[in-house]
Amino acid sequence: MVNSKVAVLQDSRNDLTLPVFTPEVKGPGGLHLNQVYPSYSSPPSSCSSTRPLLLRVSAAFFAGVFVCLALVAQYASSNQTCLPFSLFPALLPTHVGTPEWHEYPPAEPTNAFPSMFPSNVGYPGPTQAGAEPGVAATAPAYPLHSGSVNLVPPTNLSRDFDIFRSWGSLSPWYSIKRGRFGVDSSPEAPDTCRITGVHLLHRHGARYPADFSKGTGPGGFASKLNTYAENATATGPLSFLNDWTYKLGNEGLTPFGRSQLYDLGVSMRMRYGFLLKNFSETNTLPVFRTESQTRMLNSAQHFALGFFGYPLEGQYQQQIMIEAKGFNNTLAPYRCCANNDIPHRGYRGEPYANAWKALYLRDAVPRLQTYIDGLELNIEDVYAMQELCAFETVALGYSKFCELFTEGEWEGFDYSYDLNLWYGVAWGSPVARGEGIGYVQELVSRLTHTPIETHNSSTNATHHNILTFPFGHSLYVDATHEVVVLNVLTALNLSSFAAMGPLPTDHIPKQRTFRTAEIAPFATNVQFQLLSCSTEHDPQIRVIVNDGVVPLDNLKGCPENPHGMCSIHTFVDAQKENIRSTDWDFVCNADWIIPDGWETTMGYPPL
Repeated sequence: MVNSKVAVLQDSRNDLTLPVFTPEVKGPGGLHLNQVYPSYSSPPSSCSSTRPLLLRVSAAFFAGVFVCLALVAQYASSNQTCLPFSLFPALLPTHVGTPEWHEYPPAEPTNAFPSMFPSNVGYPGPTQAGAEPGVAATAPAYPLHSGSVNLVPPTNLSRDFDIFRSWGSLSPWYSIKRGRFGVDSSPEAPDTCRITGVHLLHRHGARYPADFSKGTGPGGFASKLNTYAENATATGPLSFLNDWTYKLGNEGLTPFGRSQLYDLGVSMRMRYGFLLKNFSETNTLPVFRTESQTRMLNSAQHFALGFFGYPLEGQYQQQIMIEAKGFNNTLAPYRCCANNDIPHRGYRGEPYANAWKALYLRDAVPRLQTYIDGLELNIEDVYAMQELCAFETVALGYSKFCELFTEGEWEGFDYSYDLNLWYGVAWGSPVARGEGIGYVQELVSRLTHTPIETHNSSTNATHHNILTFPFGHSLYVDATHEVVVLNVLTALNLSSFAAMGPLPTDHIPKQRTFRTAEIAPFATNVQFQLLSCSTEHDPQIRVIVNDGVVPLDNLKGCPENPHGMCSIHTFVDAQKENIRSTDWDFVCNADWIIPDGWETTMGYPPL
């Protein structure tokens, strides 16, 4: 039995008298074994008059504890406590998951005086431009692009695993390994050939996700997290959610995305700069095309800055085509294709991707659920976390969400994008060929220097004139979306990408000929390279996707070639046949039905 007494200690060092609590321990026979702490040289003496003080102090102490516990329970949701330690798991702050957006530049900066900071003050000094570069024409090897500069990967994955190449169409573009597409050749001109022209089709750079207010994807997960914050607690690998906010913007280019297009412009100038001599000789300027959407226009502008350098005035002409319903536009053909807006016809890949998500994320959901209470995670929440990894990385440079998943789960995420785009906009889609055929018509028109006679697809007759759609140029550059790149590759009948047939939803095929990370990543680029070869009678063409040479021998009349070349005349004939066999009006406007179990590898609806 333990009682409490107070002893008074005289501190000889400073002449202070200290009351000290002493536990009174009754030993054998009822002996009192009093111990006093701390112990000084002066012997303690009992003082019965201190007992009321002891009772008052004890009562105050226990009252304080009960009050503190009551405050902890009341304010736990705001992480406030009167204790130096946590008795209960902290609830998520109510600001968790809310958008955190930084507006720059300021609308009305107080120190902006443009007249005091002129862009040109004269006195430029002597300069003289040198010869144009031409790596693709002169170098013995081709410069490779890694694609992930300025991005930081998670540390929990093996060094051999490249997460940046496992995000499907959210991956940054990189140079494809030689021979990956079936041709053991690289983009530099073969020894007996010289490059005479290039038609470049490229995607915009890395962007922010879709509208936060839509309530799906990354924004939807952030909104759900905020809704349940007052009742949720996160621990372990999810503890970073305790102060996480949604920092992603809406669909515009990220800083990394801007750099991608600038770097692509520099890269293409280094490879094909010598083609500009043709414009100097004819006293003309190149005409590049893009769309009115902000990220599309910005992508084209950053590409031009990389290719031409600042200032852009007087170096090229930028055509901006309207991207909106009611306007024909070969770089945004889905805007004028009615069937594209019907889910089971256009963008029909979602059910296939959802079936696969439920399979490959079946272990991830319960694993992550153990680290968060008060909020029930589902497949879409966990999938949104994977998307947040990709989007935050290309927007902010790094993401804690990347640490939450295994290499196998990242491979599954990569394949989910393949399924969605294969069945939605590529060879497995019934509208892909029809949507891409307008660009094929324009490519044929440019290659043959012949105007389009009948505008019966997504082409826009208003833009087809000698100024905005010129012939005879050695360089064309068009900016578009990844879905359009896949539409065009499908319409060109480059069937080597579809060789594996329809994609299964219950496993990842070992031999994959269709990977969106390879052919439709951020800043993906397709080069239609024109060549004159001493060993070939006719001018040649070849198709190069992200530095990977694509075989053309599946096209009628094109022979197997070690460098993936085909005569322009034969290539054009094959594309004219594709145009004749593609009825855009039927694809986009007819009320056709997709039978149960129907599949295609031609990108065309059932007849």
